[in-house]
Amino acid sequence: RLINTKHLTMATINAGDFKKGLKVLVNGFPHEMLECQFVKPGKGQALYRTRLKHLITGKLFDDTYRSGDSLEAADIRKSPGTYSYRDTDGYVFLDSTTFESFTLSADICGDYMKFLMEGAIVDLLFWNEQLISMSPPQQVELLVTYAEPGARGNTATNVTKGATVETGAEVQVPVFIEQGNKIRVNVETGEYVSRVSS
Repeated sequence: RLINTKHLTMATINAGDFKKGLKVLVNGFPHEMLECQFVKPGKGQALYRTRLKHLITGKLFDDTYRSGDSLEAADIRKSPGTYSYRDTDGYVFLDSTTFESFTLSADICGDYMKFLMEGAIVDLLFWNEQLISMSPPQQVELLVTYAEPGARGNTATNVTKGATVETGAEVQVPVFIEQGNKIRVNVETGEYVSRVSS
């Protein structure tokens, strides 16, 4: 499990410097600031309304800070990596910079993995040199191993049918896609993007 390393001192970020994309510690754990709105009430201190994403659990929450408040910067490192294989504990990734292997649980990797082949390029996110999450490529190219037959004479452009790709995932595809075609899939949404011309 991850160690809560409160003893490591990092830079402090004042509320006045809050902005989208910052990686900060909240309750000892790393978060990314997704939004920050500056609010100046008629009386009293200025407020900073933030939306934060817990970088380990992925949970989102809103928090408000006053001017004068500060948060500690999180020691976050991004590194290119590859998906190696699945084992009993989860998914194993190789850091392309250090060539070390790290395992992430299936919970943390989420549904993205059903579209990733072994050897897929990913971004690895480290906190205090421990792997906490990974970002998949935006799109992947996969071979269609099974496609439902399309209804004959159905030329409507928005009609879809089910297809299975080489990772075993199911994707809704246009009726003209056949077994043996290669398609591009959006990893985040699981949606068909286009056919890849051979």
